[in-house]
Amino acid sequence: MTIHENTPRTGTALVLDNIAHDLGARYHGIFSAETVAAVVHESYDLLALQSPNAAFLVLSAERFARDRLLAAAQAEGAVAKGHPEVLFMCVHNSARSQMAAALTHALSGGRIHVRSAGSQPAAQINPVIIEAMAEVGVSMAEAFPKPMTDDVVRAADVIVTMGCGDACPIYPGKRYLDWELTDPADLPLERVRPIRDAIDLHVRELLAEMLHHPVA
Repeated sequence: MTIHENTPRTGTALVLDNIAHDLGARYHGIFSAETVAAVVHESYDLLALQSPNAAFLVLSAERFARDRLLAAAQAEGAVAKGHPEVLFMCVHNSARSQMAAALTHALSGGRIHVRSAGSQPAAQINPVIIEAMAEVGVSMAEAFPKPMTDDVVRAADVIVTMGCGDACPIYPGKRYLDWELTDPADLPLERVRPIRDAIDLHVRELLAEMLHHPVA
């Protein structure tokens, strides 16, 4: 947590405290109240570093903290996994990994739990990516760039990287894949479409392996 004793309490800090209180009750007996509060405030701070003026920052921080706590609980075996876990990673978590996560969720019908992250996350999703995904009927309305954290890496069964090099830590017992895909940053829609379609093919192949049957 990076809120110090000499930092005046603000409306945002109080809201984060309330979020931590609610999540602390949910994870009572798994994590201490101090641990939960640290994750909530750290999640806010990490997202604020990417974009201090980002809209809905508190809401995004709550969702980020909630998912991190679930991932940590799953990694420690305190909460059972309902579905296999896949983590998609690229540099900015604003394009390739977001498209892969959204397509995996849509094509698997929720039978795969998906997370995405970036080694150097951007402030927002690339607008062209949102447009490209809308063309195939996949909404990115709830997506936002997130930094890579140890908890989500430890919870994943399959980790797919897309140009983030050695940023992702290696844990034994996990499956690592690297998809070589063109970075769509600054590309127009007509050049993003082939990248989206290539990701779609990769996702379908992965899901066929994980679900043991082809995906329609």
